[in-house]
Amino acid sequence: MSLPQTPAGVDRRTFVKTLTAAGLALGAAPAAFAQAVAPRRRFAIIGCGGRHFMYQDAIETTYQAHAQLVALCDLNPGRVEVAQARSTKNGTPVPPGYSHVDFEKMIKETKPDFIIVTTVDATHADYIVRGLEAGCDVITEKPLTTTAAMCQRILDATKRTGRHLRVTFNYRYSPPRTQVKDILMSGEIGDVLSVDFHWMLNTTHGADYFRRWHGEKKNSGGLMIHKASHHFDLVNWWLGAMPAAVYATGKREFYTPAMAKRLGLASHHERCHTCPEQDKCGFFMSLANSPSLKALYLDQEKHDGYFRDQCVFAPRIDIEDTMNVLVTYDNQVTLAYSLNAFNAWEGYHVVFNGTKGRLEHTIVEQIYVNAGSSDAAQGAIADGGVTTRVIPLRGAPRQQEPWTGTGSHGGGDKVMLDEIFLPDAPADKYLRASNEHAGAASILVGVAANECFKTGQPVKIADLVTGLQTPKYAPMPSRTGPVPMPERRSIRRGAG
Repeated sequence: MSLPQTPAGVDRRTFVKTLTAAGLALGAAPAAFAQAVAPRRRFAIIGCGGRHFMYQDAIETTYQAHAQLVALCDLNPGRVEVAQARSTKNGTPVPPGYSHVDFEKMIKETKPDFIIVTTVDATHADYIVRGLEAGCDVITEKPLTTTAAMCQRILDATKRTGRHLRVTFNYRYSPPRTQVKDILMSGEIGDVLSVDFHWMLNTTHGADYFRRWHGEKKNSGGLMIHKASHHFDLVNWWLGAMPAAVYATGKREFYTPAMAKRLGLASHHERCHTCPEQDKCGFFMSLANSPSLKALYLDQEKHDGYFRDQCVFAPRIDIEDTMNVLVTYDNQVTLAYSLNAFNAWEGYHVVFNGTKGRLEHTIVEQIYVNAGSSDAAQGAIADGGVTTRVIPLRGAPRQQEPWTGTGSHGGGDKVMLDEIFLPDAPADKYLRASNEHAGAASILVGVAANECFKTGQPVKIADLVTGLQTPKYAPMPSRTGPVPMPERRSIRRGAG
């Protein structure tokens, strides 16, 4: 009998020894045998800011039987130390820390199977491509990247290396949003002809984008990419279609020096921590009074000079706070989308108009500011905040009992992490895992919108990159089959 194939990352001698030892206990349980010969997958995290904690905690606690954190990398050594201290808190061996200039050295010395990229958006492409070329598979936070040129680099690198890339679109995994996909797949409203989608950011979470590095397009690509890539991806996935053409308008009118004066301030200032008008400003945020923000940012300023609490009215800001987008899809569905960053509530309202009826879906999210800790329930849904109803053509509306989940991003993070880290994750009928092509399709709508803001002209997605393919989507209702005739209704004559 021939021996099984040696698992990746295990030398032949070690594998044979493990196999022999496990063979002595074959009578115990097949599961024990499988566990004995399956090494934990090795992960390195690139970028130790607020979002990385979700992955670190997942690897070091929930999934430690299947995953191992072997390295941390950041341009700020203080944040690496904070992450290493968290490993100690998690009761696991402390992984070595590396500077961003030692990325290749980190790969060579720690031999990760995967790198997880949680850096500033505009740097994603560089680490993704270098990771792929070093022989690693890559997991990256959204957005995939911020420009068409960097997107092209990633598409070319995945094709050239044959490695795998996953973009972590956790909203796909949120139960109420998966429920929307389920209803659309069922054909209950027929095939979708148009979508109206309006997303609101409030003046707590929404304002936070303007005080961080996100407020400059060179870093984030603006909210059309950093934030709206989530939303464009949802629509792409909900429809099972690819965007083809974009027209958009955008402006910044609220987070401006002029608005600071209209709100009664003498002027904009550099940052909250030293602001002379902090007692008058409703947008003041104290880093010193938040243990997590203080440890991760205020205490680390000496290393890189980054201020986490920059003034939301500063002239340095060049991203829009009010955006409207029209998208035409390859199946002729049209999307009307808006994003407003200074609204009275946070969440969204989306409507799908189909050949058999209409699906309306609303989510109100809880108020939060990213505090640099996975303990903060980012994107959590407010109590009773989900409304979903189906309205048949000439029929009575039917309220749907929302699918529910707990934790950050409406319960989506936990479901997504299970799929990433469990070796035996169940098959997914909704095909929620996202590759480089899905990641590209989401950001290219934002890239096109940014171009429209400058030129006032529509943009075709095909003109931005080459080699973009349609991801594998779950099957949707036929767009050419017969449609039932709506019930005839009698018309009552008015009194006049």
